[in-house]
Amino acid sequence: MKRIILYLLCITGITLYAQEVDEEIVSGKVLNAATDIKLQNVHIVNLSQVIGTITDKNGDFTIKAKVNDTLYLTYIGYKPLKVRVTNDWKKFGDVKIKMTELGIALEEVVVADVQLTGYLEIDAKKIPIYNNYRYSISGLNTGYEGGSRQPGAVNKVIGAIFNPADFLYNMFSKQSKEFRKLRKMKKDDEIRNLLESKFDRATLMALLQVERLDIDEILRNCNYSSDFIKFANDLQILDAISECYEEYKILDRK
Repeated sequence: MKRIILYLLCITGITLYAQEVDEEIVSGKVLNAATDIKLQNVHIVNLSQVIGTITDKNGDFTIKAKVNDTLYLTYIGYKPLKVRVTNDWKKFGDVKIKMTELGIALEEVVVADVQLTGYLEIDAKKIPIYNNYRYSISGLNTGYEGGSRQPGAVNKVIGAIFNPADFLYNMFSKQSKEFRKLRKMKKDDEIRNLLESKFDRATLMALLQVERLDIDEILRNCNYSSDFIKFANDLQILDAISECYEEYKILDRK
C-alpha cells in the first residue's frame, strides 16, 4: 500500500512539474503585416528574463516567458516591436505577431576632403589614421581607451577611474536593476549573436531601458574613444558597458 501511495505521489509530482514547465513557455508565429508572409530568423528577446530565440523557416518560435514579461522582436528592414505576454496568450496558445516593414531610405554620403594623386605610395601617406589606445591598470580586469597617445592620456584615464563621474553614479545607482542584466545578456548566445550583427543600439536601449544618448555618455565617461562609440557593433558596446559597470561597482564599494 505504501508503495502505491509513493508511486502516486511521484506521478503527481512529475505531472505538476511538467505543468509548471509548460506554463513558463509561450509560442507564436511572426508574419509580415501587409502580406502575411512568414518571417524567418526574427530575433526575439525576453526583456524581463534576458533570454533570446529566433523564428524558424515557418515563422514559429517558442521562448521561456511568464505573464507580463515583455518580448522584443527585431528583424532587418522591419520596425522593432514590443509584445507583452498576457493570460490569454498563455491560455489559448499560439498567437500571430505581425511586423511592419520599413521604407528604406538612402542616407547622405559624406566624402572626406582628401585629394588623391593616383600613386599608392603618396596617397597612402595622405589617408588620415585614427589611433585609439587602451591602457590597463594593475588590479583592474580590463583596459581603458584614452584616445590618441598624448602625454596626458594616461592621467585622463586614471583620473576618470578613481573619480567616477556624477553621471555614471546617477545612471548605475538609479538603474542598478536594469544594469544587473548585463551578465545575463553576455551569457545568452542568441542575444550575443543578435548584438554582434547590429549597430543601431536599439536592442541595448530596450534591454537596459536607457536612451541612445545615455549609452554614448556612459562610454564617454568610461573613456572610450569617439571612434569606438560610433563604429563598434552592439556586442562590443555591451561588453564595454559591462566592463565599466563591473569596475564602477568595485570602486563604489571601496
